[in-house]
Amino acid sequence: MTFWIPWAIDLVVAGIAVYFFLVGLGDGTVSSFNIGLWSLILGGLAAVVGGSLALRAASHEKLAKALVMVLAIPSVLVGLFFAALVIVPVRWN
Repeated sequence: MTFWIPWAIDLVVAGIAVYFFLVGLGDGTVSSFNIGLWSLILGGLAAVVGGSLALRAASHEKLAKALVMVLAIPSVLVGLFFAALVIVPVRWN
């Protein structure tokens, strides 16, 4: 249970990144100028999601949990920040 919840969070984050990549391909904002950055981002996300599964399959539970937490903790914190921005009625001007 302590592995699958952060792994699911990582999977959602990777899905969001793939969605923005595909939309960027469609509207032309992903081009040869920034494809290197996109490759690094998507490769890193794939390494976290796939690497954690590979580590868990190889019976390295602690390393797999540490790897998923590297992405899950900041993602949850950013999600809470944006939720607070939406919920709290603050004037930002």
